[in-house]
Amino acid sequence: MSTDTAEYDLVVRGNRIVTTAGTVAREVGIRDGRVVAIEPLGNGLAGREVIELTDDQVMIPGLVDTHVHVNEPGRTEWEGFESATRAAAAGAVTTLVDMPLNSIPPTVDREALRLKREVAAPKAHIDVGFWGGAVPGNKDQLRGLHDDGVFGFKCFLLHSGVDEFPALTVDEMQEDMAELATFDSLMIVHAEDACSIDHAPEPTGADYAGFLASRPRGAENKAIADVIERARWTGARAHVLHLSSSDALPMIASARRDGVKLTVETCPHYLTLLAEEIPAGGTAFKCCPPIREASNRELLWQGLLDGTIDCIVSDHSPSTIDLKDVENGDFGVAWGGVASLQLGLQLIWTEAKKRGISLEQVLEWMSANPAKLAGMTRKGRIALGFDADFAIFEPEAAQVVDVHRLHHKNAISPYDGRALAGVVSGTWLRGRKVDFETPHGRLLRRGEA
Repeated sequence: MSTDTAEYDLVVRGNRIVTTAGTVAREVGIRDGRVVAIEPLGNGLAGREVIELTDDQVMIPGLVDTHVHVNEPGRTEWEGFESATRAAAAGAVTTLVDMPLNSIPPTVDREALRLKREVAAPKAHIDVGFWGGAVPGNKDQLRGLHDDGVFGFKCFLLHSGVDEFPALTVDEMQEDMAELATFDSLMIVHAEDACSIDHAPEPTGADYAGFLASRPRGAENKAIADVIERARWTGARAHVLHLSSSDALPMIASARRDGVKLTVETCPHYLTLLAEEIPAGGTAFKCCPPIREASNRELLWQGLLDGTIDCIVSDHSPSTIDLKDVENGDFGVAWGGVASLQLGLQLIWTEAKKRGISLEQVLEWMSANPAKLAGMTRKGRIALGFDADFAIFEPEAAQVVDVHRLHHKNAISPYDGRALAGVVSGTWLRGRKVDFETPHGRLLRRGEA
């Protein structure tokens, strides 16, 4: 480390820097929180601080996670900005976008957004943006929330799990989509059909097969078809959240060929876990839509590789341990959500390596593409003019997950005890290392990130 007077605040040098030109030997110069120079290794950029990477280390762009339930204010015992942003930073995530539920109040009007920003501001260890909510009766709030900087609007097509964030009917979704189209905002949709699930068997007890039957693929497929058609009719931009049913991939691909403005995400749990391996009473694995079978998982990977699925984000949806009903293991009672915010990169890298998929491709799915989804123009890449958000990753190292050493608030995760490839050895936000003690994240507004 150098302390000489220098041209740059920080210089990172190494043989493995992930840039838009691939993984190359470079020196990266950072000034005032931005990447301002990328030169061949050996050019001798001088910085007040210099990081020399070993051959085992890779400089990667910070991940952008656009699907995180922080739950503060109102349900901070589930998760809060302090714990969530620490967990994110420990997992190489430098930007997250918070969902409009399960906080109380939900982010469905300007005052609720103001309150959430006020609570988050002193606690954010990484940069944080916000989605707004689209619920029955708040259409007149959508433009104001957009003007106040939300990145788009989330709706449910069935009960959300919390009464204060009610679902839209498909017709109400269409009406709100038409409104969003007037100012080019984005509707992001939890796409499961309420009627289909009402007609499915009730989930009870410890048998995962019973829970899986209660959330059939058909419910997801029907709702995605509705999203596609209403986006087609209104011209609005739409995004399918947490895709788990591979059956929907052909109609998604067809809609996109037709010019429907549609994007799609999936999550680490759908790409790494298997219904066939979930133990009886394993309620840490419960999420909605559910983790499905091995054949389904492989088709989701294919959907990523052929570009039908755009990105991988966490859908970190934590709760208190008692709400997961671990004592009884009843899938009908337990809260549905997987806690994985800190582990996404290692989870996906572990599976990607088995399939011969490059780290650069993983980072497109987990960094560049989520940033593009949210309209962020300075996040998701190590490139000139971008924020100097990065992590040092050791892809050949390994770790075993210990849930009690993760930073999220409640020590429960389906990955406890799982061996993973890759270790994050440090994370930097705008050129400043995250120290997990002093929060220096910023609150982001649409159009300013």
